[in-house]
Amino acid sequence: MRSLDAYEKKRDFEATPEPRAELVEAGGDRLSFVVQKHDASSMHYDFRLEWGGVLLSWAVTKGPSADPSQKRLAVRTEDHPVAYGTFEGTIPEDEYGGGTVMLWDSGWWEPLHDPEEGLKDGKLHLRLHGARMKGGWALVRMEDERDEKNENWLLIKERDDFARDGAEVLTESHKTSVTTGRTMREITEGKAPALPSHNKPRPRFRKVQLATLKDAPPEGKDWQHEAKFDGYRCVIALGKGGVRLYSRNGKDWSDRFGALCEPAAALDCDSALIDGEVIAGRGGGDFSTLQKALKSGDALTFHAFDCMVLDGEDLTGKPLSARRKALQELFGGLPPRGPLRLSPIIEGEGADALAAMCDAGGEGIVSKRRDAPYRGGRSKAWIKSKCIRRAEFVIAGWSPSTKRGRPFASLLLGSYESGALVFRGRVGTGFDEDDFKELEPALASLAQRSAPFDGALPTEGQDANWVTPKLVVEAEYTEFTREGRIRHGVYKGLREDKEAREVSAKAEAETEGDDERAIGGVRVSSVGRVVYPEAGLTKGEVAGHYAKVGKRMLTHAADRPLSLLRCPDGISGECFFQKHAGKGFPDTVKTMPIEEKDGEREDYMYVSTPEGLIGAAQMGTLEFHIWGAARDRIERPDRMVFDLDPDEELDFKRVKAAAQQVREGLTACGLQSVPMVTGGKGVHVIAPLRRISGWDTVKYFARTFAETLADRDPDALTATMSKSKRKGRVFIDWLRNERGATAIAPYSLRARPGAAVAVPVSWDELDDLERPDGFHPQDMKDRLSRRCPLLAPEARGIGKGVLEALEDWSKG
Repeated sequence: MRSLDAYEKKRDFEATPEPRAELVEAGGDRLSFVVQKHDASSMHYDFRLEWGGVLLSWAVTKGPSADPSQKRLAVRTEDHPVAYGTFEGTIPEDEYGGGTVMLWDSGWWEPLHDPEEGLKDGKLHLRLHGARMKGGWALVRMEDERDEKNENWLLIKERDDFARDGAEVLTESHKTSVTTGRTMREITEGKAPALPSHNKPRPRFRKVQLATLKDAPPEGKDWQHEAKFDGYRCVIALGKGGVRLYSRNGKDWSDRFGALCEPAAALDCDSALIDGEVIAGRGGGDFSTLQKALKSGDALTFHAFDCMVLDGEDLTGKPLSARRKALQELFGGLPPRGPLRLSPIIEGEGADALAAMCDAGGEGIVSKRRDAPYRGGRSKAWIKSKCIRRAEFVIAGWSPSTKRGRPFASLLLGSYESGALVFRGRVGTGFDEDDFKELEPALASLAQRSAPFDGALPTEGQDANWVTPKLVVEAEYTEFTREGRIRHGVYKGLREDKEAREVSAKAEAETEGDDERAIGGVRVSSVGRVVYPEAGLTKGEVAGHYAKVGKRMLTHAADRPLSLLRCPDGISGECFFQKHAGKGFPDTVKTMPIEEKDGEREDYMYVSTPEGLIGAAQMGTLEFHIWGAARDRIERPDRMVFDLDPDEELDFKRVKAAAQQVREGLTACGLQSVPMVTGGKGVHVIAPLRRISGWDTVKYFARTFAETLADRDPDALTATMSKSKRKGRVFIDWLRNERGATAIAPYSLRARPGAAVAVPVSWDELDDLERPDGFHPQDMKDRLSRRCPLLAPEARGIGKGVLEALEDWSKG
């Protein structure tokens, strides 16, 4: 992230309409660019590129030229906030930069090399996708002209299909705003934007298509995957008569979404009916933030993901691929960071898309069949998969509170199933002062004497105050119990876009609440679900394995950053790695901040107790992969691992022979080691270390050692990852010893058909083993009765003596 200090110091935000200094998350699928014609002390054009959470800015004195023979002076100015990319208006004369600002061009840009290197070296090459500036361009710093006050660059058009003869053709051809159609004078005079004329009748609202909830996303090329947003569904209708913004049930919410009306009216078409989601906050939005934004008038963003009607043509019968193309053409010229945006498609298979979304802290994804038409109502052509357990419920009552200032302790919730109101538990956390102020009078106005539930009164309702079930809320929860009630509910806000009678939690309850029991003191749901079909192992038995081996496993895995391999539907379904805890993880799976290569800090998962292992198993974890360092000294590794990965044609004898070669080499260098059969097809040779050296030293030793060993026996070994180099050889994977790399934890299950377990063994025992995947959960009782082989060797540090021994050994 860059700094906006210079931008902020130059402006009085009480006087200027310019946006305040606010950094945004860098990156995204498209980086915005904008050109603003600026009539300040002298007329010029401000050329801005989004990078590092800001807009890099240059003042182009004569404006950009599409003639490659013209080299236009571009003076580097202070970085601007990304929100400046939508600013058009007049800055007061007495303020910095006083004068009229026009949005002359906007779009997105592609860096053709590393922008950081380009800025440093003074050569920035890029491709622009704007309404007016297109194709290749270059910014070149004038080194001889650089001084303390000004950093002078040249903006030059490259020769391509978008180049034009004539120095001023580009600026003379376009004298109005790219978004409002106004001239500089009209902007100065405050004239209303010249919006496109919508010549066809405004389409009527149509019933929106809804997604079906599944545990995992579908796979294959027939599906595209998009982010699941955390906001309000919204349908934009525009045509003759103006713009209307509707809720998912067809209520006219144009007043509530008022900030989006003008941007929607500026869409260049005769008529349209567009489906999407309104959010507030960063990323995929936050429902609580949206609730506050609607009350305070803060900024809203509309993400479009479907188009039902365009220019009078009904597109609902066409495949999604055709509707998406129409939507892309309509939204193509809009700024990527503007109030109207195109919902991005997440590339890759469904499991990878969901894993990426969960790892980023998102809510989930929606998978859509590319060849399917648009059909109102619930459909299996759209599948939603969640990272976060969240659903809508109806308020049926409230429990009194003994705390001063708190009008209730918890809300009692229900949902309508086959016309009957079913009790779904309670929610007692997540409320702030504004929520209490909103809910207290609303509940009072709906008070009634009798419980509204059909059937027996829940025990939680003995002292409850009942209300007419009309208010709909959204709540997060950790799981559904066997009785169909939520556990650990967290209030997220009222939903005003849904009728109470429409609220059902049947899909969520059936997905997650089939059976549960306590294992190792942890409630585990869906214990009967088979996750290893070939071995017949259930989710409950997986949790039971980690309860059994927990103390032994934590001797080697406790308090280390983890990567978890999660398989929510078992190994026959989709699996994904996760290293950052998402919402819904139990408290026993803890987090710790770690600085990454780019200098940013991210929260990594770790566990300290058997309950943490079981809690991760409750979340569908099968495999635990660990760092080579503990969290109290994260920069000092305490183990070195060589993963011996054989070519598929080799038998286990070759792997065992390679392990013995690694052992002999390490012994020659003064290090003791222990083998571990991985439960896969290979062996790990593990050397415990004293924590006296950093990652670079350990990595240097591991690489030098592996390459030396491979050079000595090139027909049998390789230290190169390339598959072509592995043919007929065992790959000595030394890369497990890099900072951030992980290796399978001792006593972890493997997500493979036989449900094998990674088990440390003695060297003598390794000689007698016939395969590396011969240990299973049923063998653990016997293993736990013995001392763990990993506790036998003495930990030694990679200090001067060991490095000298490595050098001597490598020369021998």
